[in-house]
Amino acid sequence: MATVREGSRSILLVVDVQVGVVRNAWQPVPVVAQVQRAVERARAAGAPVLWVQHHNQEMPRDSADWQWAPGLAPAQGETRIHKQWNSAFEDTPLDGELARLGATHIVLAGASSNWCIRATAYAALDHGYDLTLVSDAHTTDSMTLEDGSVIEAAMVIRELNIAMRWLEYPGRKNHAVPAEELVF
Repeated sequence: MATVREGSRSILLVVDVQVGVVRNAWQPVPVVAQVQRAVERARAAGAPVLWVQHHNQEMPRDSADWQWAPGLAPAQGETRIHKQWNSAFEDTPLDGELARLGATHIVLAGASSNWCIRATAYAALDHGYDLTLVSDAHTTDSMTLEDGSVIEAAMVIRELNIAMRWLEYPGRKNHAVPAEELVF
């Protein structure tokens, strides 16, 4: 576990798996199924599950797009964090909630890989947490650039999985594993 923080508790952080976020994402049905699998594994191990839900002008609170993707929902008593920025740490009570829980290890799943998942992953490491990215439980959309070239979603996901295996931070551990291999 992290030598930067006291404790040894793992939590699952589910970020932005919302109707409007995954609608056009790469392989949303199997990815949401893997998020469900991660949630089940966390709950079975007694690990807290924290749910992060994004809102902005395009996706206002309580709108149809703001809702959780079908099949996902916080259980009674599970923490919900509302955010407006890419990182789940930015201008939210997440860090305080993690401290209250004694968390030192964040298991991360959700959307969108190149925006909110990447920002949250780096912020978690910057805040001194160990990090496991659930390699088959995050997704994003392909991006068409101004010059017409396309960055394919599958490559963004693959690159982030590789980055989470190779990044090095002092006193912290990070990696990417499929939902089937999660240990809490």
